[in-house]
Amino acid sequence: MEGGEGGDTGSASAAVAPIAKWRSDFSRTFQYYLDRSTPHPVHRWLGTLAVALIYVLRVYFLQGFYIVTYGLGIYILNLLIGFLSPKIDPELEALDGASLPTKGSDEFKPFIRRLPEFKFWYAITKACCVAFLLTFFSIFDVPVFWPILLCYWIVLFVLTMKRQIMHMIKYKYIPFSFGKQRYSGKKSPASSSRLPRD
Repeated sequence: MEGGEGGDTGSASAAVAPIAKWRSDFSRTFQYYLDRSTPHPVHRWLGTLAVALIYVLRVYFLQGFYIVTYGLGIYILNLLIGFLSPKIDPELEALDGASLPTKGSDEFKPFIRRLPEFKFWYAITKACCVAFLLTFFSIFDVPVFWPILLCYWIVLFVLTMKRQIMHMIKYKYIPFSFGKQRYSGKKSPASSSRLPRD
């Protein structure tokens, strides 16, 4: 009896081993391509846009799954707030006694996001893929009047963005780097040609 039970355990572990190996190989390969995509933000976002467009077309042609789309919209709004927010909230810093620099002589503190761009992109892409998969299960196709959900999401978006913009104005930070002055570390030819005269 004991030998039979041991044989069953051995065959079960032998069956699990290839699955664990395949999972490990898949995880390693996936991480490899994910790491390779890191320095290519434009291509990554274009891919995510394509995935989102496929999802929107599927929902449009099926004329359903509005609850899934609403949940996806709320999740993306939550991610957007994390992307636009500083890692350390200035309101909490002010309570601790530390504050953002207000004069040119104060210490420079660069803007560090609570949710970095790569994690923001990855979470949105994964959410769009999961939402797309959910459209294959009729249990998630709850009948709702979609214009009400759309109006509610728009109101929620406007109120959330208004609060975020007021926070940016109050603490004087901009979460984007375009349009900001960049320092390359090299002197321009005009400034190096000017030598002090004796």
